[in-house]
Amino acid sequence: MTHNVLVVDDEPKLCDLLSSALSQNDIQVFTASNGLHALKVLEAEDIDLVISDWRMPGMDGPALLAEIKQRYPQVPVIVMTAYSTVKNAVQSMRNGAYDYIAKPFDIDELDITVAKALQFRDIMRDNARMRAELDEHAQFDSLVGDSPAFRRVLHAVDSVRDSNATILLTGESGTGKEMVARAIHKHGNRADKPFVAVNCAAIPEGLLESEMFGHRKGAFTGAVADRVGRFQQADKGTLFLDEVGDMPLALQAKILRALQERVIEPVGDPRERKVDVRVIAATNKNLLDAVANKEFREDLYYRLNVFPIPLPALRERVEDIGPLARHFAQTLSATAGKRITGFSPEALQAMAAYSWPGNIRELQNCVERATIVAANPVIEDIDLPAYLFASQPAEGGEVATILSEGAGLPQDLDAALAEVEKAYIMAALQESNGVQAAAAQKIGISERSFWYRLKKLKIQVEKIVR
Repeated sequence: MTHNVLVVDDEPKLCDLLSSALSQNDIQVFTASNGLHALKVLEAEDIDLVISDWRMPGMDGPALLAEIKQRYPQVPVIVMTAYSTVKNAVQSMRNGAYDYIAKPFDIDELDITVAKALQFRDIMRDNARMRAELDEHAQFDSLVGDSPAFRRVLHAVDSVRDSNATILLTGESGTGKEMVARAIHKHGNRADKPFVAVNCAAIPEGLLESEMFGHRKGAFTGAVADRVGRFQQADKGTLFLDEVGDMPLALQAKILRALQERVIEPVGDPRERKVDVRVIAATNKNLLDAVANKEFREDLYYRLNVFPIPLPALRERVEDIGPLARHFAQTLSATAGKRITGFSPEALQAMAAYSWPGNIRELQNCVERATIVAANPVIEDIDLPAYLFASQPAEGGEVATILSEGAGLPQDLDAALAEVEKAYIMAALQESNGVQAAAAQKIGISERSFWYRLKKLKIQVEKIVR
């Protein structure tokens, strides 16, 4: 199977070197000189893996990583840089990078890292395909949770599902807005009609009007045939406008008319077309602030905000983290052909203590990763990503010294990370007077995992109280 890999670096010689090395492994290599160029390649090609420099002119590596995680969350990213610091490594992986390599790098090491990333991508693709084949009626069942905050959401969904009122879902990214929209549609009076989703932020501004309303052949350069827009595709059903706060002002007036008068005009066609759609809009922005800043039409805001449903962040419904994690593990293990029966108490404690800035989407990705790497039916805390335990790092001077910009560049990244982990554990032991159980609890891992790390890092503890 041929994979497509995108190399992003402002050094042409390095791009040529990587292209030559990777092409020998049944890999088609695309190159880009900066982050903006890389995004254009990602739009045009089916990319399986991105290898990106950290520092580049224009859009740098961290900014590109953030864009890829938002637009193409299933594409793994390997970050490379000559400015190798532990801080950059930890930060890039906490921000979603699959792995991190430092320049100059060994080609054999690069091949191994790339092979692992592509294998991870293949597993993610297979899981996504199998999830899409699951019974659609399980969609409402995926609205898991019994916290007071989420019960209010379920009550609102039940109240509005048979209504034709326009619904506005608000909340942070990853809180499950599309999942809620699909549940409303599937259990409402339009369930046997189309559900059409449009991400207003993902479509170039110049194509958005054509995407929404369609166009006639010859309406503009590249319009080689008639196209039916999303409003007509969703006729008699539900149109989901995701990230509606990113819609350009020029299009907002036409959307407003479509909502008010239930008519549209395809681009290049003066004839009006009647449409019957129930619109569900979603945004992670404060639309009232956008109205005040003249970035969003006030009349459109009130037209959309007929029935608002605010979705709570995952940190506001901590009691739902366990049930959600078990739900994802059950679903993902079934599609992956593994038997996962649950989570250890230490794993549940670690997940409950984490703040989940990416909300449900981040939790699902975390559980998917843990499901893949777990060796036993019960997911342990050692199966979870390391960044869950780094959310509240120790304040010991040794850790701060290792992570400081002025401490000098580490010669070996793995060794430097091991030093950070060792200093972190030693600081916890000092604060716990050598009591391992207390130190493990302090940094949020199980005693078993703590003992494993002591052995791996060859830490000698003079006073042991178990």
